[in-house]
Amino acid sequence: MNIIDLTKENFDSVVLQSQVPVLVDFWAPWCGYCRRISPVLDQLSQQYDGRLAVCKVNIDQQPELEERFGVEVIPTLYLFRNGQAGEPIVNPGSKAQIVAWAGL
Repeated sequence: MNIIDLTKENFDSVVLQSQVPVLVDFWAPWCGYCRRISPVLDQLSQQYDGRLAVCKVNIDQQPELEERFGVEVIPTLYLFRNGQAGEPIVNPGSKAQIVAWAGL
């Protein structure tokens, strides 16, 4: 499955109404840590295709979503299950750390 770019217009339908867990990455193109973790998110999207949706929110383009979730540091990842956000992980250091945090 491809990574989905989220906007304030599609967030609720894509994330809150999803039948599978949704990993949401709050990021920005100028963020070095965000660029470092991006290939890991691509891998997770492929590895868990059909069992996990992976989405991104560009905070420069979607400040309303950044504010809605109180994102102060990027990258910040949230995992939504049944429309509910769990505790976020901020600046994860590895794929293993993300997989453990998400319970995949």
